[in-house]
Amino acid sequence: MAAALSPEESAALEAVDEDAVVRTLVELLAIPSMTGSPAETEMQHRLAQRLGGLGLDVDLWQADLPALRAHPDFPGTEAPRDEAWGLVATTPGGGDGPTVILQGHVDVVPPGDLRQWDGDPFVPRVAGNAVHGRGACDMKAGLVANLAALAAIRASGARLRGRVAAHFVAGEEDGGLGAFATLQRGHTGDACIITEPTSGTLVTANAGSLTFRIEVPGRATHGSTRDAGVSAVDAYLPVHRALARLETRRNRAVDPLMAEYRIPYALSVGTVHAGDWASSVPDRLVAEGRLGVRLGEDPAEAAADLETCVAEACAADPWLRDHPAVVTWPGGRFASGRLPAGHPLEALVRQAHADAVGGPRVPAHGAPYGSDLRLYAAANIPTLQFGPGDVRLAHSPREQVLLPEVVAVARTLVLAVLRAVGTK
Repeated sequence: MAAALSPEESAALEAVDEDAVVRTLVELLAIPSMTGSPAETEMQHRLAQRLGGLGLDVDLWQADLPALRAHPDFPGTEAPRDEAWGLVATTPGGGDGPTVILQGHVDVVPPGDLRQWDGDPFVPRVAGNAVHGRGACDMKAGLVANLAALAAIRASGARLRGRVAAHFVAGEEDGGLGAFATLQRGHTGDACIITEPTSGTLVTANAGSLTFRIEVPGRATHGSTRDAGVSAVDAYLPVHRALARLETRRNRAVDPLMAEYRIPYALSVGTVHAGDWASSVPDRLVAEGRLGVRLGEDPAEAAADLETCVAEACAADPWLRDHPAVVTWPGGRFASGRLPAGHPLEALVRQAHADAVGGPRVPAHGAPYGSDLRLYAAANIPTLQFGPGDVRLAHSPREQVLLPEVVAVARTLVLAVLRAVGTK
């Protein structure tokens, strides 16, 4: 049921500039800010200028990568990088009210096979009410919704009792470097909304994931005398079958928030590399993939589960028994995270959506992928995700976002923020 709006709320909603939403999204999509690239840094500086133009207090800093990597809680990375920039912008003034964080990541994944795209992935295309391009839903539309909400609140002249802080971070796609650096710098708050794509729902919990590498030995020989060697490809097959059984076992009992997914905690082998010559029996295979971490599960326990699985598969195989596969853990480490049950942030955002947009009640559920939510939750900042776009289109050549969704999220954020921080 919709509630009556205050004069401050009505003024701020009126100030949401839909034309600016389109212009800003197209501008940001044209920056190829792939994880770890120079364009990622360009994005941070471009956004810092925009946030400063709104009259916010801006903290733009170059992260100390060696110090962060040496920290025992560092979440890991996969993409090579020479630098990373943090960006936090906070509304000035305020009083004794709480601080609400609007968070989003600026990096995008590579476009993949360009032949599968309808045009250049970094030349945004507007077709009807949709905008196409790499990063459209994951998650530059969310960044734009944050900017639009902040701009509307500032344009309305609302006097805030608390503060709003925009946390725009790098390196989310490969572990969460940017969010980790931001929290380590001391930027915090009383609640956080991450505008990742959620398809019109609230995401109140995330599963985690770990990147694994399995190296399987073989014995090389000429391909014409393969019976004199041992193919690492053949040696890997019993390990692969064991991983499939492990995935089944780890998904037998799931949290109710994850019950809608057929495989809530997926185990997927993403790359397999073996051999270096077609007529040689390969003496080494390397398989890399991701292991889903269950809600509330210690990532170290999840890793041990996979290591035990591989060790048992090796012990049952005549070749691997004496030449066991080796498991290592490169790349990002995503723990799970969740909003505490019954926390008022969920009801606040749900009611803000009803009052700003209308429509059916926004449901809440968990998500099977990792995100920065778990880093904020681990820092005792209640956090949920609510943003424009369909995550099934993310990382794909069909990536797009509907402009009405971006505007709806921006309007929802306006009311959620004003109600959370309070007005004078």
